[in-house]
Amino acid sequence: MKYIYPWQKNDWARLQELRKRPPHGLLFKGCKGIGKLDLAINFAQSLLCQQPDESNFACGKCPSCHWFEQGSHPDYRLLQPETLSLDGEDSESGKKPSKQISVDQIRGLADFFGMSAHQGGRRVIVIHPAESMNTNAANALLKNLEEPPPGLLFILVSHKPQQLLPTILSRCLSFALPAPDAASATRWLTEQGVKNPATALAASGFSPLQAVQLDEQLGSEERDKLLHAVRQPAALDVFALAEVLQKTEQVLVVQWLQQWCYDLSSMKLAGKLRYHPGEEAAIKKLVEPIAALNLARLQKHLQAAKREAQHTLNPKLFFESLLLAYRQLMLE
Repeated sequence: MKYIYPWQKNDWARLQELRKRPPHGLLFKGCKGIGKLDLAINFAQSLLCQQPDESNFACGKCPSCHWFEQGSHPDYRLLQPETLSLDGEDSESGKKPSKQISVDQIRGLADFFGMSAHQGGRRVIVIHPAESMNTNAANALLKNLEEPPPGLLFILVSHKPQQLLPTILSRCLSFALPAPDAASATRWLTEQGVKNPATALAASGFSPLQAVQLDEQLGSEERDKLLHAVRQPAALDVFALAEVLQKTEQVLVVQWLQQWCYDLSSMKLAGKLRYHPGEEAAIKKLVEPIAALNLARLQKHLQAAKREAQHTLNPKLFFESLLLAYRQLMLE
């Protein structure tokens, strides 16, 4: 059985009020990396458990819990894109796993919709992330949300609920999950063995689950060289740095630059930092001569670069263009 995170205790208490009369559709929404899916799965298991404890957590011992943990519960389905379901492995067709939830996946639930509950109680479908449904899939789901079979609960988990169809949003009870406070998240990260919990948390945008993954990246040679080089735009050797970065994932490098440039703008306009705590003096000195308009242009350029990074064929040329744009806008 999975566990809830320390910052989810109040969220779990709020969910218990819904156990009495759960809606047909629940929308778990919040920023990425705060444990929304784990909470949804815990809630689903607890609803199906035959002997929940006094706090309504699943017992982990009954037949229902055994089925659930083995991934074979007849009253539960988890719908995700192939990229998440296959953990990056190739699909059976040999094609690259899809990043979308397809209409065929929704239609594949037809038999499940038509069955009665195996245990005579509830049935649960978790869809994650809900915004990954393509248009046809979303429309197919909508039909079942409008007239759901008795006892069936849809739990949609979304990082970007604004991308969902308004008609889907209107048929789900919104359940907002806030990001944890810094103290709770830092304490948890320390318990997980993260070496630089405060730095990792800031770099992740205060998403603790992403901070665990980021901890390894924070000490990477490529990231350190990038951040060292961009501190001195006039001395930035674009071609040498692009050579160093060319084997690093392009989207990741753009994200590092976006976080850096966000803090440049934040320091310029508000005197605050988000992603690079402890760098106030260096960043303040760097941005003093730079026009705020150029920083805004840089952020816009990086947004476009992030989209291009998904499809670029020549990483070295991509990084050269990216770094040249950075140097030019920082020196104008």
